[in-house]
Amino acid sequence: MDDFIVSVVEALGYLGIALLMVLENVFPPFPSEAIMGAGALAIERGSMEFWPLLAAGTIGTVIGNYAWYMVGDRLGYRRLGPFVDRWGHWLTLEWEDVEAATDFFRRHGHWVVFFLRATPFMRTMISLPAGLAHMGRIKFLVFTAAGSAMWNAMLIFGTQWLARTFGEIEDIVSWIIIATIVLAVGGYVWRYVTWKPRARRGAGEG
Repeated sequence: MDDFIVSVVEALGYLGIALLMVLENVFPPFPSEAIMGAGALAIERGSMEFWPLLAAGTIGTVIGNYAWYMVGDRLGYRRLGPFVDRWGHWLTLEWEDVEAATDFFRRHGHWVVFFLRATPFMRTMISLPAGLAHMGRIKFLVFTAAGSAMWNAMLIFGTQWLARTFGEIEDIVSWIIIATIVLAVGGYVWRYVTWKPRARRGAGEG
């Protein structure tokens, strides 16, 4: 299985990794853990290098986050509501989620963009309220790039550590990556199929 994972990453190359990381931040079912983890296995096999992989992953992440930042910055509150109403189903997102993230951003300030990018929580969602608050573009890009580089580096180093520590069962690392992808896609499909806006849920409960 590890040969299959590495061969897929080699076929994608650094540009493919960057594009996948863009998708990971724009569309839910593409987990960064699997993408960067697969790249880390390629490093262990000698077909990729750390710095180009980190750069590709970080650039893709910044582009994906910048897309959400621009949605918030350009649309603003008045026009974002209809956008969420129309497309929120695909993202299992509704206006209350946007308001909660915006309130969190306002309470904790611009630095949350950096800190959340280096954690598994609200990593992409925080870009939207940053745009709504018209956070400085350069500051947003710098904070996003710094936090994203930290997160991606942790994923690469973590996967390398697993592969080296359990080298005799390296195939397990590949299965973990596959399981992450399956769980992420399956989780998204489940949320999409069962998702209902709060208003409809409330009506059903009443």
